[in-house]
Amino acid sequence: MSTVHALADLLRPLGWHLATAESCTGGMIAAACTDLAGSSDWFDRGFVTYSNEAKSEMLGVDSALITSDGAVSESVARAMAAGAQREAGVEAAVAVTGIAGPGGGSAVKPVGTVWFAWALPGWVWAECRHFEGDRAAVRSQTRDHALAVLVSALQAMPGTG
Repeated sequence: MSTVHALADLLRPLGWHLATAESCTGGMIAAACTDLAGSSDWFDRGFVTYSNEAKSEMLGVDSALITSDGAVSESVARAMAAGAQREAGVEAAVAVTGIAGPGGGSAVKPVGTVWFAWALPGWVWAECRHFEGDRAAVRSQTRDHALAVLVSALQAMPGTG
Protein backbone atom coordinates (compact mmCIF):
# COMPACT_ATOMS: atom_id res chain seq x y z
CA MET A 1 0.00 0.00 0.00
CA SER A 2 1.37 3.42 -0.88
CA THR A 3 1.96 6.09 1.73
CA VAL A 4 -0.82 8.22 0.24
CA HIS A 5 -3.26 5.30 0.38
CA ALA A 6 -2.31 4.78 4.02
CA LEU A 7 -2.82 8.49 4.70
CA ALA A 8 -6.26 8.40 3.08
CA ASP A 9 -7.19 5.32 5.10
CA LEU A 10 -6.24 7.12 8.32
CA LEU A 11 -7.82 10.53 7.63
CA ARG A 12 -11.06 9.39 6.00
CA PRO A 13 -12.58 7.54 9.02
CA LEU A 14 -11.67 10.46 11.29
CA GLY A 15 -13.41 12.87 8.96
CA TRP A 16 -10.20 14.92 8.94
CA HIS A 17 -8.75 17.01 6.15
CA LEU A 18 -5.18 17.86 5.19
CA ALA A 19 -3.58 21.05 3.93
CA THR A 20 -0.01 21.40 2.73
CA ALA A 21 2.32 24.41 2.93
CA GLU A 22 5.16 23.91 0.50
CA SER A 23 8.17 25.92 -0.45
CA CYS A 24 11.01 23.82 -1.89
CA THR A 25 8.66 21.12 -3.22
CA GLY A 26 6.46 23.59 -5.08
CA GLY A 27 3.28 21.56 -4.66
CA MET A 28 4.68 18.03 -5.03
CA ILE A 29 3.12 16.87 -1.74
CA ALA A 30 -0.30 18.18 -2.73
CA ALA A 31 0.11 16.60 -6.17
CA ALA A 32 0.96 13.23 -4.62
CA CYS A 33 -2.17 13.42 -2.48
CA THR A 34 -4.48 14.46 -5.30
CA ASP A 35 -3.11 11.78 -7.62
CA LEU A 36 -5.24 9.38 -5.58
CA ALA A 37 -8.82 9.12 -6.78
CA GLY A 38 -11.23 10.15 -4.04
CA SER A 39 -8.73 12.44 -2.34
CA SER A 40 -11.37 15.17 -2.14
CA ASP A 41 -12.72 13.18 0.83
CA TRP A 42 -9.66 14.13 2.91
CA PHE A 43 -7.42 16.60 1.05
CA ASP A 44 -8.46 20.25 1.34
CA ARG A 45 -5.79 22.46 -0.25
CA GLY A 46 -2.15 23.17 -0.85
CA PHE A 47 -0.36 26.45 -0.30
CA VAL A 48 2.70 26.89 -2.51
CA THR A 49 4.59 29.60 -0.65
CA TYR A 50 7.87 29.74 -2.49
CA SER A 51 8.65 33.37 -1.67
CA ASN A 52 9.01 34.85 1.78
CA GLU A 53 6.18 37.24 0.94
CA ALA A 54 3.88 34.32 0.13
CA LYS A 55 4.70 32.68 3.47
CA SER A 56 3.64 35.87 5.24
CA GLU A 57 0.64 36.75 3.07
CA MET A 58 -0.90 33.28 2.70
CA LEU A 59 0.08 31.60 5.97
CA GLY A 60 0.56 34.51 8.35
CA VAL A 61 4.24 33.78 8.98
CA ASP A 62 5.71 36.83 10.70
CA SER A 63 8.16 38.51 8.30
CA ALA A 64 10.37 39.40 11.29
CA LEU A 65 10.67 35.66 12.03
CA ILE A 66 11.80 35.01 8.45
CA THR A 67 14.33 37.85 8.71
CA SER A 68 15.73 36.71 12.05
CA ASP A 69 15.75 32.93 11.58
CA GLY A 70 15.73 32.55 7.80
CA ALA A 71 13.08 30.95 5.62
CA VAL A 72 14.72 27.55 6.08
CA SER A 73 14.36 27.20 9.85
CA GLU A 74 12.44 25.35 12.51
CA SER A 75 10.47 28.42 13.54
CA VAL A 76 9.33 29.20 9.99
CA ALA A 77 8.41 25.57 9.27
CA ARG A 78 6.33 25.46 12.45
CA ALA A 79 4.65 28.76 11.59
CA MET A 80 3.91 27.49 8.07
CA ALA A 81 2.26 24.29 9.38
CA ALA A 82 0.23 26.15 11.98
CA GLY A 83 -0.72 28.77 9.39
CA ALA A 84 -1.88 26.16 6.88
CA GLN A 85 -3.94 24.43 9.55
CA ARG A 86 -5.50 27.71 10.66
CA GLU A 87 -6.08 29.28 7.23
CA ALA A 88 -7.58 26.11 5.74
CA GLY A 89 -9.55 25.21 8.86
CA VAL A 90 -8.28 21.63 8.77
CA GLU A 91 -7.17 19.15 11.38
CA ALA A 92 -3.88 18.12 9.72
CA ALA A 93 -1.18 20.10 7.98
CA VAL A 94 2.34 19.51 6.75
CA ALA A 95 4.90 22.17 5.84
CA VAL A 96 8.29 22.02 4.15
CA THR A 97 10.92 24.69 3.58
CA GLY A 98 14.36 23.87 2.33
CA ILE A 99 17.25 24.29 -0.06
CA ALA A 100 16.83 21.93 -3.00
CA GLY A 101 19.79 23.29 -4.96
CA PRO A 102 21.84 23.34 -6.93
CA GLY A 103 22.54 26.82 -5.50
CA GLY A 104 21.37 28.65 -2.42
CA GLY A 105 23.22 26.63 0.20
CA SER A 106 25.72 27.85 2.77
CA ALA A 107 28.09 26.33 5.30
CA VAL A 108 25.35 26.56 7.93
CA LYS A 109 22.50 25.45 5.66
CA PRO A 110 23.92 23.36 2.83
CA VAL A 111 21.97 22.25 -0.22
CA GLY A 112 19.71 19.39 0.86
CA THR A 113 18.72 21.01 4.18
CA VAL A 114 14.97 20.78 4.71
CA TRP A 115 12.88 21.78 7.69
CA PHE A 116 9.59 19.93 8.10
CA ALA A 117 6.67 20.66 10.40
CA TRP A 118 3.43 18.81 10.96
CA ALA A 119 0.32 20.02 12.75
CA LEU A 120 -2.45 17.93 14.26
CA PRO A 121 -5.04 19.15 16.76
CA GLY A 122 -3.14 20.61 19.71
CA TRP A 123 0.26 19.50 18.41
CA VAL A 124 2.89 20.99 16.09
CA TRP A 125 6.30 19.38 15.74
CA ALA A 126 9.28 19.93 13.48
CA GLU A 127 12.34 18.13 12.22
CA CYS A 128 15.37 18.98 10.08
CA ARG A 129 16.73 16.54 7.53
CA HIS A 130 19.66 16.68 5.16
CA PHE A 131 19.15 14.92 1.84
CA GLU A 132 21.75 13.97 -0.75
CA GLY A 133 21.46 14.16 -4.50
CA ASP A 134 20.43 16.63 -7.14
CA ARG A 135 17.47 19.01 -6.97
CA ALA A 136 14.97 16.38 -8.10
CA ALA A 137 16.26 13.87 -5.55
CA VAL A 138 16.07 16.37 -2.67
CA ARG A 139 12.54 17.36 -3.63
CA SER A 140 11.26 13.78 -4.01
CA GLN A 141 12.87 12.70 -0.72
CA THR A 142 11.25 15.70 0.95
CA ARG A 143 7.81 14.78 -0.40
CA ASP A 144 8.18 11.16 0.67
CA HIS A 145 9.46 11.96 4.17
CA ALA A 146 6.74 14.56 4.80
CA LEU A 147 4.01 12.06 4.00
CA ALA A 148 5.63 9.10 5.79
CA VAL A 149 6.03 10.98 9.07
CA LEU A 150 2.44 12.18 8.93
CA VAL A 151 1.23 8.61 8.41
CA SER A 152 3.37 7.40 11.33
CA ALA A 153 2.01 10.12 13.61
CA LEU A 154 -1.58 9.32 12.69
CA GLN A 155 -0.97 5.60 13.21
CA ALA A 156 0.39 6.33 16.68
CA MET A 157 -2.77 8.17 17.72
CA PRO A 158 -5.06 6.18 20.00
CA GLY A 159 -7.79 4.46 18.05
CA THR A 160 -6.25 4.91 14.60
CA GLY A 161 -3.31 2.53 14.28
